[in-house]
Amino acid sequence: MVQPAKEIIFEPYRLDCEAGQLWQADRVVELQARPLAVLQYLAERPGLVVSKEELLQGVWEDTYVTRTTLKVCIRTIREALGDEAQQSRYLETVGREGYRFIGTEPAAEEGLAQALAAGCVGREEELHHLSGWLDKALQGERQVVLVTGEAGIGKTTVVDYFLTTVQETPAVWIGRGQCLEQYGTGEAYLPILEALGQLSQGAAGDLLLEILRQHAPTWLAQLPSLLGESEREAIHRQVRGATRERMLREMAEALEVLTATQSLLLILEDLHWSDVSTLELLSYLAQRRQVAQLMVVGTYRPTDVIVREHPLREVTQELLAKRLCVELPLELLTQDAVAEYVRSRLSGKADLTQLGPVIHQRTEGNALFMVNVVDHLVEEGVVGGAEEEAPDKGLAEEVRGIIPGGLQQLIDKQIERLHIEQQRALEVASVAGSEFPVASVAAGLSADCDEIEELCEELASRGQFIEEIGFAEWPDGTFSGQYRFLHALYQNVFYRRIGEARRVRLHRVVGEREETGYGDTAGERAAALARHFAQGRDLERAWRYSQQAGENTILRNAPQEAVGHFTQALDLLTTLPDTPEHLQGELALQMDLGKALSATKGYAVPEVERAYTRALELIPNLEQSSQSFPVLRGLSEFYDLRGDFERASELSEQLLNFAQRHNDAGFLVEAHYLMGEIAWFQGDFLTARTHFEQSLALYDSDKHGEHAFLYGQDPAVGVLSDYALVLWALGYPAQAFERGKEAVQRAHEVTHPFSLAYARCFSASLHQMRREWPAVQEQAQEAITIATEYGFGHWLVMGTLLHSRTLVEQGSVKEGLTQLLQGMTAHQDSGAEAGASSFLMTLGEVYGKAGQTEDGLMMLEAGFELGRSNGERYCEPELYRLKGELLLQSQAEAAEDCFHKALDVAQQQQAKSWELRAALSLSRLWQQQGKKTEARDLLAPVYNWFTEGFDTKDWQEAKALLTQLSA
Repeated sequence: MVQPAKEIIFEPYRLDCEAGQLWQADRVVELQARPLAVLQYLAERPGLVVSKEELLQGVWEDTYVTRTTLKVCIRTIREALGDEAQQSRYLETVGREGYRFIGTEPAAEEGLAQALAAGCVGREEELHHLSGWLDKALQGERQVVLVTGEAGIGKTTVVDYFLTTVQETPAVWIGRGQCLEQYGTGEAYLPILEALGQLSQGAAGDLLLEILRQHAPTWLAQLPSLLGESEREAIHRQVRGATRERMLREMAEALEVLTATQSLLLILEDLHWSDVSTLELLSYLAQRRQVAQLMVVGTYRPTDVIVREHPLREVTQELLAKRLCVELPLELLTQDAVAEYVRSRLSGKADLTQLGPVIHQRTEGNALFMVNVVDHLVEEGVVGGAEEEAPDKGLAEEVRGIIPGGLQQLIDKQIERLHIEQQRALEVASVAGSEFPVASVAAGLSADCDEIEELCEELASRGQFIEEIGFAEWPDGTFSGQYRFLHALYQNVFYRRIGEARRVRLHRVVGEREETGYGDTAGERAAALARHFAQGRDLERAWRYSQQAGENTILRNAPQEAVGHFTQALDLLTTLPDTPEHLQGELALQMDLGKALSATKGYAVPEVERAYTRALELIPNLEQSSQSFPVLRGLSEFYDLRGDFERASELSEQLLNFAQRHNDAGFLVEAHYLMGEIAWFQGDFLTARTHFEQSLALYDSDKHGEHAFLYGQDPAVGVLSDYALVLWALGYPAQAFERGKEAVQRAHEVTHPFSLAYARCFSASLHQMRREWPAVQEQAQEAITIATEYGFGHWLVMGTLLHSRTLVEQGSVKEGLTQLLQGMTAHQDSGAEAGASSFLMTLGEVYGKAGQTEDGLMMLEAGFELGRSNGERYCEPELYRLKGELLLQSQAEAAEDCFHKALDVAQQQQAKSWELRAALSLSRLWQQQGKKTEARDLLAPVYNWFTEGFDTKDWQEAKALLTQLSA
C-alpha cells in the first residue's frame, strides 16, 4: 500500500499534500481540488503506470464519472504545470493503459531531447538562425520569419523543436494557429483567433483579456467564449460598424502593449491555406515600426502558393523586398543527415553505413518519407529494437526491395497494418477535419465516445497518424479529446479511402452532431458546418450556413472572404426549387454580396450592379418592402460613381418617394444626401443646397448614426462635407469653412476613420477652392495618413491628388505632375468616373504652369467632353476660365470668348465664387486692353454681392483690381 507523503518535490514545483497546495518557488499554483488529488495520486506512485480505472476509483471512490472527466483533470494539471501531452515532463500518457508520473525521473528529459534530435537531424543551421531571430525579438526588434519548403520536408518538425527550446524561457509566451485546407480562404483570421484562444487559456489569459478589452474590442467580439453574456452584448454594441482597418490597427496596438513587458512567439502554420485577412494582418504587423518583443513564424509550401495563385506570394515578395521579413527555406535532407537519423533511430544495428544511402536514395531526403520508411522497416521486422549481430551484406538490397515506390504507397501499407476499428475511426476523422473532436468521430461510427477516445489515445501515444492537441467542449455539455493529423497527407489518404456514398453520409452525420452540440451557437461554426452539409448533400442547411459564414466574416471586417461564402450560398440555392423562402434567401444574399463587393472591388464595378439588379428583381413589392431602400441606394450609388447621373437621379427620386411614403427619417436623411450629391456633380448648386439642408435638419445622431455602418461614412459627415463645397460655389466662403470644420469635428466625435478620411479630403478640396495651399497640404496629408493606415484606397487616391497640387505651388511641378497622373490612373482603374472633370481641370492647369500649353488644353477639352457625355458640370465655369488663361498669350480673342462663357455658365448655376473668378480674369484682360471702365463695371457688381469671405484670395484680388481700375 502506498504511504501518503507530506511533501513531493519535482523541480521547480513542490506539492504540499497536507495543505493541499501546489507551489512554484514562493507562488501558489492555482489548481482545483480534484485535479490536485489526481496529481497527488500519481506523484505518490512515480514511474508506475496507473490505470484509468484505478484513478477513477482512487480519487472519486463511489462517485460515478466518465473517463472524459478524468481527461479534463489531466489537461488541467498539464496546463498548470506548463506540460504537453506529446512532450511531457511530468505526466506521461501510456497508450490505453493509463498515466505515469515522470516528474522525478531525470532520464525522461534526456530521452525526450534525444528523440527530438533524432527527428530534427540536418537542421542545426536553421535552428541556429531561429534562435538568433528570437534574440532580436527579445530586444524589442520585431521579427517575421517564413519557414518554407514542400510537403513532408520537415517544417513543422523544425518549428516544434525550436519551441521546445523556447518553452524553457518563462519570459516568452507562445500562441499557435493552424490554417486549414477545408476552409480555404473563407474563415477570416482563423489561425490568429486560434492562437488568441490558446493564449487566453494559459498564464497570459487574464492579462490578454484585459488588453483586448482596452485596445482590441473588435477581436474580443470574435472570442465570445471568453465573455459573459452581458459583456458579450456590450462589446458587440461597442464594435458595431468597425472597419477591417480598425481590426488591423487594434490587434497591432494590443500586441505592442502585450509585448512591451512580455515576449510573444506567434506560430502560424500552413499559410498556403490562409485567408486573405490573416495575410493582411501579417503584413500590417511586419510594417509597423513600433518596438515590440514579437516574433511571428509562418510556414508554407511555395509550390502550393504558386499553383493556387495564392495572395501569400505577393505579400511575401513585398515584405522581402522591403526587408520586413526573412525567409528560411528548408532543403531536402542530405545523405549524411539521413544516415544520422537512421543511426539515431536504429542505434545498435550493424550495416547502417549501407542502410542510410539506400533510404536517402529512395526518399530523396524528404523528411516525412524518411521517417515513414524507418517506421515501416521496424514494423516489417527487417530491423528490430535490440542489439543484434551484424546482418549479412544483403541487408541493404533487401531493404531496397521492400521500400514502396512512393510515400502514399507507404502510408497505405501502414494503414493496412492497423486494426479495422482504427482504420474506420481515422477515416471518419478525416471527414471531420484535419483537426477533429472525438465526439464527431464517435457520431460517425455510432460508437461510444469513451471507446473512440481510448482508440485515439493509443494511436497518438505511438505517434501513428494523429496527435492529441487538447479538448473540445461543446455548449450541450459534450467533452471529448481534440486531435489532429500529424500531416495533411495522412488526412488526404484516409479521406480518399472512403467510398463516395459513405463519405456523403459521414459528412451529414458529423455535421448534424456538431450542429446539435453547439445548439444556439452553431452559427459560430458556420464555415465548417456549411462544408459538411454541402458535402453531405444537405443543400438546404448548406446554403444557410454558407450565408451565416459570410455574415460572420463581415463582422470580422473581411469582405473578401464574405464574397466567397455568399457566392457559394447562391450557387447552392440554384440547385433548390424556387420557393418563396428560397427566393427571399437569394434576395438577402444578393444584397449582402453587393455590399461585400462594394467594399472589396469598389462601388463602380459591374459585379455590384449585377448583384443589386438581381436583388431588385426578387423584391415582390417594391413599394412596400423595406428591403427596397438599401437595394435602390446601392444601385444609385453605383450609377452615381460611374458618372451615370441620369440613372442615379432616377433611382434617388425613387428613394426619396419611398422614404416619404414610409415616413422614415433615416431613409429621408440618406435620400436627400444622395440627391444633393448628384445635383452637385450636375452643377445644380441650389438644388444640392436644398437637399443637404433637409438632410441635416432630419438627422439625429442617436437614431441615424448607425447608417454610417451601412453605407460607409457617417451621414452627417458626408452631408456637411458636400454642403461646404456647395456653399463655397454659391458664394458663401465663410459658411463653407464652418461646415467643413464641423464635418471634421463630427468625424472625430464618432471615432470613425473612414468618415475622418472623407472629411479631411473634402476639407482639402474646400481649401483648394479657397486657394489656401498650406491648409490643402495639411488636410491632404492627414487624409493620406489615415487612408494609408486603414487601407482606404479611394481616399488615398483623393488625398494624393490634392497633395500633388500643393507640390506644384511649392515649385515642384514635375513631381506634382507625376503624382497627378498616377492618381488619375488609379481613379480610372477603380471604374469610377464621377469627379473626373475636376482632376482633368487640375491637370490642365498644372500643364499650363509647366509651360505645356497644348497638353493643358487637351486635358481641359477632355473635361468638357466628359461633361457633354455624362452631364458632370460642377466645375464647367472653371474649365472655361482656365482654357482662356492658357489661350491668352496666343489667341486673345478666343481667350476672351472663354471668359465670357465661364461667366455665363457661372451665372446660370448661380455659382458666385466661380463668377467672381471668371470676372477677375476677364477684367484683367480688359485692363490690359485699356477698357478700364468696362472692366470696373463688370467686376464691381460681383464683388459687391459678397457679404462674407473677405479673407479669401479671390475677394482680396478683386478688391485690389477695382482699386487700380478706379484710380
